[in-house]
Amino acid sequence: MSYSCLSTSSPTLSRRDFAAGLLAAGILSHPAVEAADALLSPTAKPSDKLVIYQIFTRLFGNQKTTNKPWGSRDENGVGKFNDITANALQNLKTFGISHVWYTGVLEHAVMTDYSANGIQRDNPLVVKGRAGSPYAIKDYYDVNPDLAVNVNNRMAEFEALLKRSHAAGLKVIIDFVPNHVARQYHSDAKPAGVQDLGQGDDSTKAFSPNNNFYYLPGESFQVPDGVSIPDGLSIGPYVENPAKATGNDAFKAKPGIDDWYETVKLNYGIDYANNRQTHFDPIPSTWVKMRDILLFWAKKGVDGFRCDMAEMVPVEFWGWAIPQVKVNRPGLIFIAEIYNPKQYKAYIQQGKFDYLYDKVGLYDALRRLMEGKGTTEDITKVWQNESGDISEHMLRFLENHDEQRIASRFFAGDPWVAVPAMTLSATLHTGPTMLYFGQEVGVNPTKAEGFQGDDGRTTIFDYWGIPEYQAWVNKGAFDGGQLTPNQRKLRQFYQQLIQLVNNSDAIRTGSFYDLQASNTNGQSSGYDGDRLYSYLRYSGRQKLLIICNFDKQKPVSTTVLIPTEAWKAMNLPGSQTHVFQDIFRTKTRVIARNSVPVTLPPLGVLVLEIK
Repeated sequence: MSYSCLSTSSPTLSRRDFAAGLLAAGILSHPAVEAADALLSPTAKPSDKLVIYQIFTRLFGNQKTTNKPWGSRDENGVGKFNDITANALQNLKTFGISHVWYTGVLEHAVMTDYSANGIQRDNPLVVKGRAGSPYAIKDYYDVNPDLAVNVNNRMAEFEALLKRSHAAGLKVIIDFVPNHVARQYHSDAKPAGVQDLGQGDDSTKAFSPNNNFYYLPGESFQVPDGVSIPDGLSIGPYVENPAKATGNDAFKAKPGIDDWYETVKLNYGIDYANNRQTHFDPIPSTWVKMRDILLFWAKKGVDGFRCDMAEMVPVEFWGWAIPQVKVNRPGLIFIAEIYNPKQYKAYIQQGKFDYLYDKVGLYDALRRLMEGKGTTEDITKVWQNESGDISEHMLRFLENHDEQRIASRFFAGDPWVAVPAMTLSATLHTGPTMLYFGQEVGVNPTKAEGFQGDDGRTTIFDYWGIPEYQAWVNKGAFDGGQLTPNQRKLRQFYQQLIQLVNNSDAIRTGSFYDLQASNTNGQSSGYDGDRLYSYLRYSGRQKLLIICNFDKQKPVSTTVLIPTEAWKAMNLPGSQTHVFQDIFRTKTRVIARNSVPVTLPPLGVLVLEIK
């Protein structure tokens, strides 16, 4: 029985039968078959309130302070798997983290020469930055040699990190990059019997469902104008004939400098040149190869995948692949990077993703507020647009490797501006929250690192050291011994917030009630409906009133009205007096009925438990 043709959409195929089919194919164990119903049942899912900490792996443990723009690995240094010690991981666990997302683990194209280790050298003309883009995968079955102390032992060093992470009580997420690969993709570590991507392609055809790539027959690839590389790194011209389509759907032999020119697009059976006709039956070769890559890493023990640009891959593939991988590995999670809200439901319901990036919704709304633009009305619009049960699937964040740092002059210019925004982001609904490494100590890029440029982002392309983070790492002690008092205070805020999230039943599992409509338009004296946001989070065991002041200059003295309908929703008598006790940052204690007097400083927050 060919498991490449199995589908969970058939009404006659039970979960158990589906699992049994995978067993017959040799990719599933007997215990997994016995547990198949529980694994695929929605009721078996644990709490969605994950706390994810994204680590850019090559930067995490680098203690070198040279920071020469376009510096080499040896000049600027590079962090290793081994730098993420048991002590570092235990400190993250104590901080309140549940999942660590190790970014840049898979082997990708780099300018550093590892040919002495049997690794094919990459032509610098199709590599972005000395350290390369972690999203130009060169070998899906291997790890980045930069990250290993002993390059020939690199996979074992990653596996040891995986074990250390699990021993610390942390689950591990890695990237899965399904839409594109490096231009010189070649797997020298693939398991026996695995056919490489592109192997067997008919490059005389622009499109074929059996091809893994899209081709431009009769045309040779041309490096974009403006590409430059450091002196001494040239290894001759880059030759690709026929040219392949570029990763960002650029079907041209000479992509532009702003295209993803270092990557090639993978073919999932969509004929872009013919009105995007789909060829999904029989199952395309790329589907099977990418599913098998997911199974490879799942069997190694990773706990989840952050799927890069998931919406550029057909939702049908995800709906086919994810259930198969999950049956094989209980508890595995899939996170989709997606920017089109119109596709949210499809990628959750049909694509079977657990969580989706919330960039276009809450991130954008909160960023406008943090920059002094927008209003809190944007927050209400976000949850109103997340109709049904979408909110529990949204991964909230204020920083990641693609976005500018809060402290940078390109964003808020002050890490403390994040206090109300991060509090709201982490507590608005039951979905997961995420921090980017160094966010908690106010990392602020101030100059061009190399290819990344001076843009307020921590580089993903260059060898570099992060001074603020190095102060926390403190030469491997991971105790923050070199942090300034202000940085320590900022980190304490983040730790208090994470502990609040982890320990609050209302935040982890409870319902949400927006109080804006009851307090704006003059209904509550002194209530600034543009800069103040109030809401309830409540469960059977806990009721919370949360108030966030987004104004950077003005304190707030007002009353927050809780309407009769809200008291009924919480199953509390609104006519009686209640105690409102802050359980977060202050010792505020208020005794009131349905009109709660509050005072907040600029950028202040209150999390009042209702007793």
